[in-house]
Amino acid sequence: MARLRPDELAPVQRLREICLSLPEATERATHGEPGFFVRDKKLFVVLDDHHHGADHLAFWCAAPPGAQEACIGDNSERYFRPPYVGHRGWLGVRIDNDPEWDEIAEVVRDAYRQVAPKTLGAQLDS
Repeated sequence: MARLRPDELAPVQRLREICLSLPEATERATHGEPGFFVRDKKLFVVLDDHHHGADHLAFWCAAPPGAQEACIGDNSERYFRPPYVGHRGWLGVRIDNDPEWDEIAEVVRDAYRQVAPKTLGAQLDS
């Protein structure tokens, strides 16, 4: 994991708070980066801390069918197709360029819904 710059600590903490606010969400390292899991088993978000020298701070997340293409088409400066998991429809989301945190929270909730058991996903709607 690359070392976060001081200006990157706040966005990572904000992402962490969003992820851990979801029912039975946990955090642990995966592939050297913070990952967020449902019931400590199913990954729904992983931090992209300048992965392999990338020029951005971002996260990768599970996404509903078609969301990757739609998001990238709407805002290619915020969204991208991540390596390794992009071919499975996962979405890359930059958080180093003053994101709209309400939008980020909705993307994270959608990621959670993709992997969480239906009973937990339903708690988001109640």
